[in-house]
Amino acid sequence: MTADAGSLTKAAPPSTTEVKAKQSVGSRLAEAVSGGAVRIFLIVVGLFWLVPTIGLLISSLRPPQEMTASGWWEVFSKPSQLTLESYDKLLQNSDITNSLFNTVLITVPATVLVVVIGALAGYAFAWMEFPGRDWWFLGVVGLLVVPVQVALIPVAELFGKIGLFGSIMGVVLFHTGFGLPFAVFLLRNFFAEIPKELLEAARLDGAGELRLFARVVMPLGGPAIASLGIFQFLWVWNDMLIALVFSSADSQPVTVALQTQMRAFADNVDVLAPGAFISMVVPLAVFFAFQRQFVSGVMAGAVK
Repeated sequence: MTADAGSLTKAAPPSTTEVKAKQSVGSRLAEAVSGGAVRIFLIVVGLFWLVPTIGLLISSLRPPQEMTASGWWEVFSKPSQLTLESYDKLLQNSDITNSLFNTVLITVPATVLVVVIGALAGYAFAWMEFPGRDWWFLGVVGLLVVPVQVALIPVAELFGKIGLFGSIMGVVLFHTGFGLPFAVFLLRNFFAEIPKELLEAARLDGAGELRLFARVVMPLGGPAIASLGIFQFLWVWNDMLIALVFSSADSQPVTVALQTQMRAFADNVDVLAPGAFISMVVPLAVFFAFQRQFVSGVMAGAVK
């Protein structure tokens, strides 16, 4: 039996015009914004975003009299202005140096506690059965909508009664308490996407809950945990409201110390610029150091 010649003829591939006609509007926009012009525009925007940081760095390297007399861009015509005199004075200012140390003592424990407790609670809500689990999780989610300002006065009264008001421990506990709801919510949703078969296989091999959490869940949740750690670190390091309320002169972080120095701006301009730059460059360094893990966590959360 002779086959039809038309059936043996391969269909001609669609032309480029036909393919573009079938594309959705979203696909066309995606192709348009992925061009070189958009990339150049984003690079320019990024450079403009860095201008305040560069200006602050240059200002911190200029003498005080030059800072008050002209703008930081004058250094490009007079590079001889650059000096480390302001940083030398900053290191001699005990208020700023002690506040930097206090900031580390507040930020590191508040970040570690939120990450560790949030990871344990997130795993429990995701994979452990206990009475009222869903109701407890709904309570945690409800705490996300509670503003910090509402708790300032009640918690301050409580800390005053138990002797924590004005101490570094009080600031750490407040940051930990208000950072945990978001941490539990984020990590629970991430851990819940881990394949159940993987956890069951580990249990069949004799792994207990703690070993399962440490050997299986934590490595798989590394990107989400890194993202949470970066968010918490940036929030605590840059915080001023909580530190202004709960810290004292001996426990104040650098944000409060710089605000105090601004009251005598005319006498401390040479301290403010380097102090503000150091306060800003530390979280930037942390972010860029863990940038790969942060992007991986964001992308994993988007895919899941």
